[in-house]
Amino acid sequence: MKTKATLIGFTAILMWSFLALMTAASGTMPPFQLSAVTFAIGSLPGILLFIAKPERLKELRQPPKVWLAGVGGLFGYHFLYFTALRNAPAVEAGLIAYLWPLLIVVGSALLPGERLGWHHIVGALCGLAGTALIVGKNGFAFDPAYSLGYFTALLCAFTWAAYSLISRKFEKVSTDVVTGFCLATSALSLLCHLALETTVWPDTMAQWAAVIGLGLLPVGLAFYVWDYGVKNGDIQILGVSSYAAPLLSTLILIIFGFGEISVRIGLSCLLITGGAVLAARDMVFRKSERAT
Repeated sequence: MKTKATLIGFTAILMWSFLALMTAASGTMPPFQLSAVTFAIGSLPGILLFIAKPERLKELRQPPKVWLAGVGGLFGYHFLYFTALRNAPAVEAGLIAYLWPLLIVVGSALLPGERLGWHHIVGALCGLAGTALIVGKNGFAFDPAYSLGYFTALLCAFTWAAYSLISRKFEKVSTDVVTGFCLATSALSLLCHLALETTVWPDTMAQWAAVIGLGLLPVGLAFYVWDYGVKNGDIQILGVSSYAAPLLSTLILIIFGFGEISVRIGLSCLLITGGAVLAARDMVFRKSERAT
């Protein structure tokens, strides 16, 4: 049961690896509008389940703190992520945003019962070095043309790390509530869109396909399976395996023509991913000891 749940949770990481590609391919839809549409699509699986089993609607009755953490995490993260990709190159913005695994590991080490070791500090420094390489085009000079995109990508990483760490307190909350998080996030995004943005719809079928794909997978199903995996599987294995996301995301963007291979991008990817794995050293060895 635990192994199965862990594997189910891992599929979320695979889907999130396509988030940058699908966002970049979705056209020029404003961030709030894109959030409203994709989260509405993402809520459909849960709505269909509620129609089939109306008795499960009671799972939506949760304390305000659960709703605040869930909606704040989903709405905040995705708005910042979409904004980052609209204001900076997709590869760089995606890699900065994927600092969240490193932040989760370092943050987890500061929780009760954990300790901060040298490998956590060195891992964090590796991640910072990788970020410096990403934003330092033409050497280490910061390019002000992409400052908004870089800054929102960094805020995005902190938002998801905070959401993930806080959500550990709600392990008994049913995954059904994710449907409510998606609906609330869609509604908030729609209000912000109507107040702040001009409506722009996709121009081509390919762009529509990317928007629908976002809603069904990285902004939809991924949250359900991740929630199920974290609550019923091995959260430490899932945490370690999430460090594959930056590398997979970058390779996917390059394969589909949204980025170019370079020594700088390769070194940045190695530093960020390697630093995160180093920071998670205790998790890895703990699993090895249990297996022997």
